[in-house]
Amino acid sequence: MAPDDYLVMSSAEWAGLRASTPLTLSEEDLAALRGVNEDISLEDVANIYLPLSRLINLHVSAARNLDSIKDTFLGRPAKRQTYVVAVAGSVAVGKSTFARVLQALMARWPDHPRVDLITTDGFLHPNARLVADGIMHRKGFPESYDRKRMVKFLSDLKAGTPEITAPVYSHISYDIVPDQFFKVSQPDILIFEGLNVLQTEGNDGQKPGSIVSDFFDFSIYLDAEEGDIERWYVERFLMLQRTAFRARGAYFRELADLPPEKSPDAARKIWHDINRPNLLENILPTRERASLVVRKASDHSVKELWLR
Repeated sequence: MAPDDYLVMSSAEWAGLRASTPLTLSEEDLAALRGVNEDISLEDVANIYLPLSRLINLHVSAARNLDSIKDTFLGRPAKRQTYVVAVAGSVAVGKSTFARVLQALMARWPDHPRVDLITTDGFLHPNARLVADGIMHRKGFPESYDRKRMVKFLSDLKAGTPEITAPVYSHISYDIVPDQFFKVSQPDILIFEGLNVLQTEGNDGQKPGSIVSDFFDFSIYLDAEEGDIERWYVERFLMLQRTAFRARGAYFRELADLPPEKSPDAARKIWHDINRPNLLENILPTRERASLVVRKASDHSVKELWLR
């Protein structure tokens, strides 16, 4: 049940808020954006993503007007500050696909064509550091991230630093790629996607001076029933066994050769030992800090939306 400070809408009610927003993605575009085991359709884009794109565009316009007022008051030249949209939620809930589709749509708006996407995977500590600290089994938990570096990245972004960098993460090697960086140069909008981006506490349980979400202008939490997320995780694991796990240099290469009858149990063990505790302890408790909660049904379709 949604908290009292959210307006709850069905997907049909939400779809009606699209207004005249044009559909600017083709089936070919969408095919390139889909993630593993997610069958998103152009109808989904029209009914869910286009109203959201319209809402964020209205927010961006309002934020620019406020920035202009402040600049006028201070007697300084007007400048645009990057608008930051956060996407949070569990492993396997579909954050990456959601963020990519949203990026593609917003980049097609005529007044803010530069939309960058950064995931928090790049801010994980390198595996060597996690092993040395004895927390390799806690990878993806809050303490496995370099949150000071995340805060510095977002602070520099908001300050208008001409060019900043974010580390590159490889899902094949399951580690940070040495000496490779994404360059970010004052985009109109930045989508910042990750598991624990809405968390308020530091690694020691204390509230730090600045937290990652201090820099967000709009935040989205992707939600679903725990049993559905577990099933999606197992399905994704089985698909990755046949693809990414078999790549040269793959960290999980040995999992690719598990007997078919043992693979689902191996996936469920990883879910129950690592991903489920992280969801219940760290991710789900931040859901009610989001500007918008997108509730998914068992088939990945959106069944309900909560708008603060």
